Amino acid sequence: MSVKSLFVAATRQNDGKTMVSLGLFHAIMKRFPKVGYMKPVGQQYRIVDGKKIDKDAVLFQQVYDLKDKFLSMSPIAVPRGFTEAYIDAPRKEELEQKVLAAKAELIVDKDFLLIEGTGHSGVGTVFDLSNARTAKLLGAKVVLVSLGGIGRAIDEIMLNKAVFDKEGVELMGVIVNKVKEDKFEKVGHYVEAGLARLNIPVLGKIPYIPSLHRPSVDAVFEELEGEVLSSRGSLYRSIERCIIGDMVPHDILNIVTQNTLLIVPANREGLIMTALCGNLLRSDVTNAVSGIVFTGGKVPHQQVLEIIKKANIPVMTVSQDSFSVAKIITKLLVKLRPEETDKIKKVQSVVEEYVDVDRICELIK
Repeated sequence: MSVKSLFVAATRQNDGKTMVSLGLFHAIMKRFPKVGYMKPVGQQYRIVDGKKIDKDAVLFQQVYDLKDKFLSMSPIAVPRGFTEAYIDAPRKEELEQKVLAAKAELIVDKDFLLIEGTGHSGVGTVFDLSNARTAKLLGAKVVLVSLGGIGRAIDEIMLNKAVFDKEGVELMGVIVNKVKEDKFEKVGHYVEAGLARLNIPVLGKIPYIPSLHRPSVDAVFEELEGEVLSSRGSLYRSIERCIIGDMVPHDILNIVTQNTLLIVPANREGLIMTALCGNLLRSDVTNAVSGIVFTGGKVPHQQVLEIIKKANIPVMTVSQDSFSVAKIITKLLVKLRPEETDKIKKVQSVVEEYVDVDRICELIK
């Protein structure tokens, strides 16, 4: 029996392709006994055993305890300078053979292969491995993930479809992601009607779920690159809001709510202690203060620091000022992490509920 291959692409970067892929993988494992994962071309990578491995391949390996070789799951990583070097000395056949060899290793004992693309359909064209070309090379049908919307979403879907059509790759359908709750029914109706006119099935409509798009304390700390002063035990709490500690202590009690990251100069010890008291005394929330970032490169008095640690609140000190820190956090792109088990379980249940996985599996046959 031939291996079923599904290529998950997106209309653009950050449409939620990895989230959808992670949920699809879990759902497909319930329907096929042996499922493999592949990210043929990766733009963001980690060094694993001296090799450049795409971050999403690492995520899937850790979440699903996959036993395949990393270089099979992630055959090509694109480091800085890769495209310039390729333009100077193209090696199309070499890259294609690398991808095909990786697939050949992966499918030896598999029934199903989920392939995750990178960005929109044209990404990778500069080195002859666009998503469309890669899907063609791997003999896979495509499901396209798009942001929730009507006019712009349909326009972007058709733009991407044109690239896949040019390569002779079948677009099986679309999953519309991050649809705002108050517009869920309206968007769903008009996207389905609009795409039906163009003979493109809608295979899923996923609502925007705020908890999936909140950064963890760990993600923020990693981005800030400061010094962690606490244990790592509570770093995977989510952050719902950030506040800069520039108010009088009295006022902070009315501002700190569930999962607040406090950004504050270390010498505002009265404010810090008041926030801690509010954190300890409130019974209506689990974590009022989810983390604290001390700015200006300083730390509070040792006894204050000990109280914070006993409250099990993650703490970091950074050299930047409070407003610079807030600006960095505002621009932070939230990505799923293997340690965020609650988020991952939510993703799995959401995809199972809102995506017609059985129809996807049927269309591949």
